[in-house]
Amino acid sequence: MKGGQLTCLAIVDAYLRRIEAFDKQGPALNAITVINPEARTQAAELDRRMKASGPSGPLHCVPFIVKDNFETAGLQTAAGSLALAGFDPGRDAFQVKRIKDAGALIIAKSNMAEWAFSPYETVSSVVPGYSRNPYALDRVTAGSSGGTAAAVAANLGAVGLGSDTGNSIRGPSSHQALAGIRSTMGLTSRAGVVPLNLLADIAGPMARTLEDAVAVFQVIVGEDPADPVTLTKEFEPAGLRPGGRPSTIPDYRASLVKNGLKGARIGVLRQAYERESTSSEIVAVFMSALADMKKAGATIVDPATIEGLTEIRRPQGAAPCGGFKHDINKYLASLGERVPVKNLEAIIKTRRFHPSVELRLTRSQEGAENALDSAACKVEAEYRERFRAAVVKTIETHTLDAFVYPTWSNPPRLIGDLNTPHGDNSQVFSPVTGFPSISVPMGYTLGGRLPAGVTFFGRAWDEPTLIRLAYSYEQATRHRRPPQTTPPLRK
Repeated sequence: MKGGQLTCLAIVDAYLRRIEAFDKQGPALNAITVINPEARTQAAELDRRMKASGPSGPLHCVPFIVKDNFETAGLQTAAGSLALAGFDPGRDAFQVKRIKDAGALIIAKSNMAEWAFSPYETVSSVVPGYSRNPYALDRVTAGSSGGTAAAVAANLGAVGLGSDTGNSIRGPSSHQALAGIRSTMGLTSRAGVVPLNLLADIAGPMARTLEDAVAVFQVIVGEDPADPVTLTKEFEPAGLRPGGRPSTIPDYRASLVKNGLKGARIGVLRQAYERESTSSEIVAVFMSALADMKKAGATIVDPATIEGLTEIRRPQGAAPCGGFKHDINKYLASLGERVPVKNLEAIIKTRRFHPSVELRLTRSQEGAENALDSAACKVEAEYRERFRAAVVKTIETHTLDAFVYPTWSNPPRLIGDLNTPHGDNSQVFSPVTGFPSISVPMGYTLGGRLPAGVTFFGRAWDEPTLIRLAYSYEQATRHRRPPQTTPPLRK
């Protein structure tokens, strides 16, 4: 581009051709909800800037796929629900603004599980039908960010933004051979992302390489007054966010070290994935991954058991802290007249949602709304602190750099199959502690057809270590290959 041989407009046109060829036609991935009608105009403007003064930022002309729950000025933000169809927030979510300021271009919004409720499949009421896994079109994309993952895996955009409450960055990344980063709670802002549960919601990057994901991560981290959990001052009640938030942001790109596993101590977190329904194929791929880490110079501590987890529980009958009803009502109330529905009760009355989410909506409406200053939230904070302490004790006892485990315990299910084991095993450790985790590809199952991922999970605010370990493993193994269903297009 600097030499004038390639333009942003040419890049955008290439991606638009791929979306046209593969999303609703051909393999019909059904990953895209809306295409940015101004993409070509914005690309031409970026070309003008490049010619006048050079790149507009570190993400100059990087075409992004953005999940449908991120506010994006000029584009529908519906959180996968017909109840919000046509809603243009007229503003950008914090992370969307950050990437735009860095020169990126939003090429399309992606399909998601409605209201981000499901980590198992990607079906909404905004577009008909399921999003399909480009590695096997009869398989699910995993949870709510599945549309982003399918689109990025199929190269309908260069990188993507997703959200992860239980497993919805890491799960879809595992199912589609991507790198996905779930940050420490408080490192990345959720402002402008339609909430599911702010106790656990995290927004962040999904990409075909960890290097690409880190380039995005570097841009989106930082304090945001609109999301108080990101501020360096104390967050109340103490315990809902991990303590010790650093006042400065490191250069995460410095952690992209190819020999980063050399001398590392890696603990196998069997508690995360061992159960009767765990796939033997996944275990075999994971054992091979551990052998590769050892070959790259790591010491494997197996098992690295977190003691006392069964005793660390929320008190029986404890009221919920926050949750969907509280968070969505507060969010919708903040939008004023722009939004077509004002609260959860109004959403239910519209009947404009997929039948599969009705029970979840009605149960949420029947539940309590407890704000952060409630007794319920103080109980929740105490529970999370006990959980964190147990995790940190194991890290210190074994002098670990990180834990590892398979991101999912089973291969991607057939679309529509709700009977066989789903395999989701990442709802607990990262979401409850608020500690970071990264998923990268670790191989394939079912005759080499279906991707599987490995998760690196570590201390709060220690993304540099996780990036170093995950990148070293990724570079040593290079498991990712593009899906055959979406090949290069002829010019």
